[in-house]
Amino acid sequence: MNPAASSPSSPEPGSGGATPHSHALTPAEHAEYERLRRTASLRHRRLRRAGASLLLLLSLLLAPLAVVTSWLQETVTNTDRYVETVAPLASDPAVQNVVINRLTHRVMDNIDVKAVTNALSNNLKDAGAPPRVVAAADALAGPLHDAVKGAVDRVVTRVVTSDTFKKVWVGANRRAQPAVVNVLTGEHKGAVQAQGNTIQLNVGQVVDQVKQRLVDAGFEKAAHIPTPDRTITLFHTKELSKAQDAFRVLNVVGVWLPVVTVVFAGLALWTAPGHRAMLVVTATGFAVMMVVLLIALAVARQVYLGSVPSSELPPDAAASIYDTFVRFLRETTRTVLVASVITALSAYMFGPGRVASAIRRTADRGTTATGRALARTGARTGSVGRWLGRHRKGTTGVLIAAGVLALLLWNEPTIGAVALVIGIVLAVLLLLAILAAAAGPAAAGPGPGPATGQENQATA
Repeated sequence: MNPAASSPSSPEPGSGGATPHSHALTPAEHAEYERLRRTASLRHRRLRRAGASLLLLLSLLLAPLAVVTSWLQETVTNTDRYVETVAPLASDPAVQNVVINRLTHRVMDNIDVKAVTNALSNNLKDAGAPPRVVAAADALAGPLHDAVKGAVDRVVTRVVTSDTFKKVWVGANRRAQPAVVNVLTGEHKGAVQAQGNTIQLNVGQVVDQVKQRLVDAGFEKAAHIPTPDRTITLFHTKELSKAQDAFRVLNVVGVWLPVVTVVFAGLALWTAPGHRAMLVVTATGFAVMMVVLLIALAVARQVYLGSVPSSELPPDAAASIYDTFVRFLRETTRTVLVASVITALSAYMFGPGRVASAIRRTADRGTTATGRALARTGARTGSVGRWLGRHRKGTTGVLIAAGVLALLLWNEPTIGAVALVIGIVLAVLLLLAILAAAAGPAAAGPGPGPATGQENQATA
């Protein structure tokens, strides 16, 4: 061994006396350097993991509130969506029975059948009719009351179960939609108002229709139905003031809360050391929160049904009203739940897990066999297929981003819409993989010329 070669202070010939290395680390120094580097890297990863966890926690806590806020903004404050929400109530048998019974009772309260029979008895007495006939006239009060009530009930039933009632119901709610917002904001105007602990709907137009038909049928007393009887109690709750306060808060932050939730989730993914693992955790967390929201809606339904006195609203009608009002909220929650589960499964499929790797290998073998079969038939994709094979990750990312963008731009996406977009993305991915496998062998390049061969020999 040459001592001069191993000494860091020995200059190389022609180097002008300068040493080639300023300092060579000893094994101990190198070990300390690696330890410090690992410590700094570990501390950095811990900070990133802590920040990502905090952002993820915020996004998960805000997710249910963001869904509810979006529903409130779209359903309650949008006239078309609100009408679409309440329109089925006009065709619901339970709600129709409530309206029929209320209107029939109110009409009968204004028809004094006893006064009619008393007047008949007095007239018979004045005419000198036998006592038996006068007593028979008094006994007509019960049958006459039942006959009149039956006639009124038939007229009211024909009105409420007709298309006219449905049109009037839709028209009244379309005009009353601003009043719903007024109730939640505490303003006292419009057809729907908050009266104490109740929310009432004015059905004056329906009453006018029934009154006119009863007058046409010979019941002139129906024209004197008082105005205060034109309301139907929709809700009875002691928590109305709290709901109004909550709506005011949600109405202020409603536009931005969904955006903030998505931004927090995106920052959590960007901050986390492992992006794919964090995507699985985030999507799973969103799915769990949607399940919690569905459970909360079910609990709220039971609380609402228990708070409505059966004397004011039968349980079946109350259940129909609640289910009708929150059906779009439930659908949105289920859509987010399905999308979250699919996102978590998709992120897992790109990971190193055994099941994911096995599925990917099976899919690769299937697409490769299909592509090669096409190539053997002469349907080769050539350079296009080879380009797809080289840029497979890029095209996959573009397709997934396009699917996400389509769902974001979709107006009120449903579970069917999510399934459709995912099906299209998967179909296109399989098609591109088959096209890449059908490229066929690459064309052989030109062989080396004579000069090149001589240079190779010279080099050898």
